[in-house]
Amino acid sequence: MSTQEQQPPETEEEAEAEQAVETEPGAPAETPGERRRRERAERRTAERAPSTDEVEGPTVHLKVYRYDPEVEGKAEPRFDDFYVPREEGMTVLDALMYARDHYDSSLTFRHSCRQGVCGSDALFVNGTQMLGCQTQISDLDDPVRIEPLPHQDVVKDLVVDMEHFYERMHAVEPYFDPDDEPPGEMEEYRQSRENREKIKMATRCIWCGACASSCTIAATDEQYLGPAAINAAYRFAMDEREGDDRMEERMGIVEQEHGVWRCQTQFSCTQVCPKDIPLTEHIQELKREAVKQNLKFW
Repeated sequence: MSTQEQQPPETEEEAEAEQAVETEPGAPAETPGERRRRERAERRTAERAPSTDEVEGPTVHLKVYRYDPEVEGKAEPRFDDFYVPREEGMTVLDALMYARDHYDSSLTFRHSCRQGVCGSDALFVNGTQMLGCQTQISDLDDPVRIEPLPHQDVVKDLVVDMEHFYERMHAVEPYFDPDDEPPGEMEEYRQSRENREKIKMATRCIWCGACASSCTIAATDEQYLGPAAINAAYRFAMDEREGDDRMEERMGIVEQEHGVWRCQTQFSCTQVCPKDIPLTEHIQELKREAVKQNLKFW
């Protein structure tokens, strides 16, 4: 009998070959990597949330818009049904995350802070633009119909292309740009309390796009600046720390053909704004300012 000591495999490939398992006669050997992937898939299946009939207690019925142009058989828009255990304090975002984590990991939507600050989870819920993270399931009728924001190109499921919205926002140059430097090396740009109160609400915008999605003018005029961009222009145009020349430049941007004069005062943007910004009022004030700047007396 040989007493030669067995040598360890020299390479990772040799190690995997030694550990390969025959799944069935004549079938190729299953490598350790393949076995681990199979076992993970089996564990996920075993840990999968119970089916609708097996869920104990009250549930919330979600009807979620699905669309994936890159996957065969899923490029046609449809609605999938998910039954999620109803919990006290559950938000739309909570319900979506449960459906994704327990039923279908391919369900795609945006979210980040979950505090109503980032603006990334704006959705069309039961026919109204809302933030998923601050909308309580208990406030909604069942079933809860969840769709991507209207008037936007859908990338996948509930994710829309926000590039056009961001272009409109940047078109109004939404940044502080004073004419002069403050006096003294360590001085500040002082702002009165009254002026701060005037623009305070305008500063609350989180760029979620809900207002632009609700606007019928933005839906039909791609060049229209939209309520969010005009609100950003208002925030800086009305800031007393910017000089008259800079204000005139901003007014020139918003009073063009696709600016404030396209607004038809429907208040839809104001109604859906998750930060309660009086967007329509700000647009109307810019209209009045434009008229004043263009009045000429002979």
